[in-house]
Amino acid sequence: MIKSLLKKFGRRKDNVDFARSLGVRVGSGGKFITINRSTFGSEPYLIEIGDHVELAAGVRFLPHDGAVWIFREAEPNIDVMAPIKIGSNVFIGYNSVLLPGAEIGDNCIIGACSVVSGRIESGSVAVGIPAKRLKSIEEYRQKINDKILPTKKMTRAEKRDFLMQHFGLK
Repeated sequence: MIKSLLKKFGRRKDNVDFARSLGVRVGSGGKFITINRSTFGSEPYLIEIGDHVELAAGVRFLPHDGAVWIFREAEPNIDVMAPIKIGSNVFIGYNSVLLPGAEIGDNCIIGACSVVSGRIESGSVAVGIPAKRLKSIEEYRQKINDKILPTKKMTRAEKRDFLMQHFGLK
């Protein structure tokens, strides 16, 4: 029953394999949250994603510039396109957008709702519109040190109980 419902509503077992089926070149160990056909724009074959990359929900890749629409009457064949390249060990935050020619190096974090239009150097935390380097990965790790919680391998119930107690909500 559940399998037939998943098939009917188009839920996939593996979003990374789905991206590959569209033509996106993807390394190993990735995790793509709630992607669909439009996640990668109309030229998914122009997108290269390295190993161990997580795409949060709502991330969009736009390897073309749709704004050339305004010139189409005078120039019917005009297009602006460029590849998008993501290195390895990268996290791209919720609702971020990657524009034509965007390039993100290895070991990077892109903050939620950022717009990447150029190059983000390896080892960076970048945020904003347009995304700019805010700090290094090492600086980010030091900043979160006091906030780290050991919940990743807990069951939902264990995690709920732990967090309620930790934050004094019980």
